Amino acid sequence: MKSPEFQAICAVAHPNIAFIKYWGNRDQDLRLPCNSSLSMNLSGLETRTTVQFDPNLTHDVFIFSGEVVVGPALERVSHFLDHVRSLANKNVYAHVESQNNFPTGTGIASSASAFAALAMAASHAIGLSLDERDLSRLARRGSGSASRSIPTGFVEWQAGKNDGDSFAYTIAPASHWDLLDLVCVLDSTHKSVGSTGGHALADTSPLQSVRLAHVQERVEKCRKAILAKDFESFAQVVEEDSNLMHAVMRTSNPPLHYWLPETEIILWNVLNWRKEGLTVCCTVDAGPNVHVLVLSEYAPALETRLAELPGVQKIFKAGPGSGASLC
Repeated sequence: MKSPEFQAICAVAHPNIAFIKYWGNRDQDLRLPCNSSLSMNLSGLETRTTVQFDPNLTHDVFIFSGEVVVGPALERVSHFLDHVRSLANKNVYAHVESQNNFPTGTGIASSASAFAALAMAASHAIGLSLDERDLSRLARRGSGSASRSIPTGFVEWQAGKNDGDSFAYTIAPASHWDLLDLVCVLDSTHKSVGSTGGHALADTSPLQSVRLAHVQERVEKCRKAILAKDFESFAQVVEEDSNLMHAVMRTSNPPLHYWLPETEIILWNVLNWRKEGLTVCCTVDAGPNVHVLVLSEYAPALETRLAELPGVQKIFKAGPGSGASLC
């Protein structure tokens, strides 16, 4: 019988798509990033997580999509919960149940929504009262990009100098810009090297220092474009930054090749559609799936074209989403 001292708390969070990418850490344990980044939460895609701490448990229990999880995934959740327990000064294990309504581990930021939802649910379940800044810092300890899924809408994660000032905040609400992300799913299987492993390899690439040299300029250019709703400038800097990150991945030791041939086909078509005058651009996170960004008025035509391309299994349509919240 579970203790009445601790209530079951449910939280929901959205994944986010990074416009200016986070790749590489200054501190792997604290997940302090090498650079600031910008993103948009994705409405309609979500992780829903319920946490209940229970003095009768002898270890943490993690259930994902109805299946009991063991091994590295459980260890990662338990390591995160250790930090929550430390903040609350309580030594009690937890029962965690979570599910996504989108593919996991394929470059759709499932770890972002997962740890944002876990941070929100676990902190409330253990009795902590954290403001948005500290929730973002907490989520960051589980997954760097999770820090960006705590605030709402269009979000900037400032790299900061230390644990205390590396957090994310809203630069514009979800209602600011009618931007849509057409997420083209080419492969829904879990990638062989996750983002955590990839971040550790970033410094082995001779191009990481090149990417970082002007990344703050790209952050400022992208922020300005978002606030001004300047799609042309936005498209240029978003695609440049995505290409730079994947150049780092491909020149790491060992190299990371996340793309499929069909990924390249989508990128090539988007480039040509833009030459035809369509307001469209694209970006790719650590996976083969492509995020095609478009103003909502052009989305139906683009969705039809994308569905006809080889390898496209499914298209998720997501606008700017809210921040993490209790269910």
